[in-house]
Amino acid sequence: QVRLAESGGGSVQAGGSLRLSCAPSGRTTYNMGWFRQAPGKEREVVAAITRSGSTTTYADSVKGRFTISRDTAKNTVYLQMNSLKPEDTAVYYCAADLSTLLYRSSAAYEYWGQGIQVTVSS
Repeated sequence: QVRLAESGGGSVQAGGSLRLSCAPSGRTTYNMGWFRQAPGKEREVVAAITRSGSTTTYADSVKGRFTISRDTAKNTVYLQMNSLKPEDTAVYYCAADLSTLLYRSSAAYEYWGQGIQVTVSS
């Protein structure tokens, strides 16, 4: 069973920054995604990145503010979140996918972290 260890959430004021980290257990590399789910809303993709880090994709709502990256030596994926807005408040989930293609749909991801709360106050 693959475990995804997430860290870095918390509470910030609007305009602030946070960095989330996610490290899968084991040595296998995956395409990785960050998703979020706000109360009463469906889970949505935030960003995703390929194994090599050469290809990324973002939700329109976070383009220009969030950056997904990975350290292949540490097998860790990061989500740098800048210029945070109250509407970014959600539980953020890290997910791993064994596919060769990069997907934005949560249905494609086999493994999930427990989720980490991000709260942005106005």
